[in-house]
Amino acid sequence: MRSKVILSLMLALAIGVALAGCAGEQTQTKPEKTPEKAEGVKLPKTEDGKYIVTIYTGSGPGSVYFAVGSMFAKVLNKKSELIEAKGVTSGASVANAKAIGKGEALAAIIQNDVTYYAWNGKFQFEGKPVKELRGIGTLYPEPVQIVVRADSDIYTLEDLKGKKVVVGAAGSGVAATAERVLKAAGIWDDIEPVYQTFSEAAQSLVLGQVDAEFTVIAYPAPAIDQIAVKVPVRLIPIPDEVVQKLHDEGYPFYVKVVVPANTYNGQTEDVQTIAVKATLAVHKDLPDEVVYEMTKILYENIDELAKAHQVAKQIDMNRAFEGLMIPLHPGAVKYYEEQGIKVPEELK
Repeated sequence: MRSKVILSLMLALAIGVALAGCAGEQTQTKPEKTPEKAEGVKLPKTEDGKYIVTIYTGSGPGSVYFAVGSMFAKVLNKKSELIEAKGVTSGASVANAKAIGKGEALAAIIQNDVTYYAWNGKFQFEGKPVKELRGIGTLYPEPVQIVVRADSDIYTLEDLKGKKVVVGAAGSGVAATAERVLKAAGIWDDIEPVYQTFSEAAQSLVLGQVDAEFTVIAYPAPAIDQIAVKVPVRLIPIPDEVVQKLHDEGYPFYVKVVVPANTYNGQTEDVQTIAVKATLAVHKDLPDEVVYEMTKILYENIDELAKAHQVAKQIDMNRAFEGLMIPLHPGAVKYYEEQGIKVPEELK
């Protein structure tokens, strides 16, 4: 009996040692956890070796992003020996940033405030920063344009108190910007906000049903022209102290711009306002020589881009870093430095 017990104990001990050995082997050979996002991105090529660069633009015909982005793709195809580009419609800035993060797009036009949120993982990108973003440069301003009829008694932001102000469609980016800016001006609680689309607001302002319209759009804007052809309009300036307050509150992407006199019927003076800036962004894994060529062709063909939309005339390599919220791609850095443009260290 005793010998059976001893035998059983020896057998159990042997099995335990064997299992421990197996466990040790499993620990040593266990693969590392697969990362949630694979390193690198697929870079498709044509049969003749050109890189296929999909450029995400805007929502379609009528969109400035689509007009400029699709024309840029055409110019790249005409001028580049490295690139076969295609401009495609998209859900605009937020969708474009996410598409670059997923590797679905290798280039896109994105508002600089959205690139800031994407890079830092804020708002629509909460907890999911898009670190794949790199910049070629900012392109042109998309100003805040606060529109009133030329015969209005409204000349300053303070004059908006007690007035009906269209602040964009409910839930839109324009509405969010309107609230942010008018709060910085200290008047948000003193206006009567009206939530309408551009076309609805145009009709309301012409009919005198509202007193002002808040827009964020490149100039000259067809949405404002359709008002000005019926009744002359003016734009309300945004003073320096409001710009500084926005910066102090953590919105560094706003830049000061001037909408030139006579941009619209009835607007007889230059008007200072603020703007976000359209940014040409690319995926970090695009080869340097590809991004270098994209940058070079961009600045050498501004007149061609302007055939799609005259806002492209505002593209200027000497202002490419204004409002840029993401690092530059090394290929773009090389181009700027060859042109004698000093690149800030924080953008490299």
